[in-house]
Amino acid sequence: MAPVLVQIRVIPRARRTKLSGRRGDAIVVRLAAPPVDGAANDALIAFLSERLQIPRRQIELARGAAGRDKTVAIDGLSPAEIARRLGDEGVATE
Repeated sequence: MAPVLVQIRVIPRARRTKLSGRRGDAIVVRLAAPPVDGAANDALIAFLSERLQIPRRQIELARGAAGRDKTVAIDGLSPAEIARRLGDEGVATE
């Protein structure tokens, strides 16, 4: 199974880390971590790993390491399973 690409819009320095709806094709994730030295990227991968109930090694930042708009590659889950595990926020995939 090929990895599923998911569009994420990150809002760093939020009060707490949580899903926060959608913006266009992207899922909005508010992160408590600051965008310094990769902390927000690490927090995003950790959050997705916990929420999707998969190991961190199955999630890779494919594009957007330095920006707010990111594409993550998720291995081992179908788009439907990703959407189910993310709940009402759904998923926009490529």
